[in-house]
Amino acid sequence: MPSRLPSLLALCREEEPEVEIRFFEVLLSQQIKGLHDDLYDVGFARSDEVGDGIVAEPIWNDPLWVAVPARHPLLKHKRIPLGEVLRYPLVLCDPQACEGYAQQLERVLRRIDMEPLIAERVASFDLMMALVSAGFALGLAGAPHIASSREPGVVARPLAGRSPMLTTYLLWREAETSEIISRFIDRVRAIELPESVRPTPPIEPDTEEVVP
Repeated sequence: MPSRLPSLLALCREEEPEVEIRFFEVLLSQQIKGLHDDLYDVGFARSDEVGDGIVAEPIWNDPLWVAVPARHPLLKHKRIPLGEVLRYPLVLCDPQACEGYAQQLERVLRRIDMEPLIAERVASFDLMMALVSAGFALGLAGAPHIASSREPGVVARPLAGRSPMLTTYLLWREAETSEIISRFIDRVRAIELPESVRPTPPIEPDTEEVVP
């Protein structure tokens, strides 16, 4: 989601410069409560488990990719089998800080009958990329997060087969009647991923892999 925010904010300033937009980073439970209490107008989340009275519309989908340290043996694969990823230590976002992300990732990891080797859980993708850059572990994140990372020595690789998708949901109250909020929602729906952070998977298939 972060890579889309500049485009969204620029569009909002262009079309309705008089409307003030403020962002807050909160836990999913706090976000849902804030929407019910009219503290927030809309929200972004990785989960659609928001209970009654809240609309959760899937708006953006990003492929789940692997963040690999430079010179890691898995870089021999253009597309990495999930089973190979699980043979190495992982750094993942903490479920409390990234609840929706953790739920979606857990569904992906269940596809393989292997227990992941979780070396560390972190509260931000920036710290995840820093640990990957240091060679501490592999990371699993949306392709735009990896592509937009400023950490040196981090290589993005897609998973073998059909890439799992991480979905971002737009949340708002079912009873919302504000025209300003309706126009904001329309702008969110119109935002595309910037070309600079669009994932570019390898063109040639990895002949060493067996894709289930």
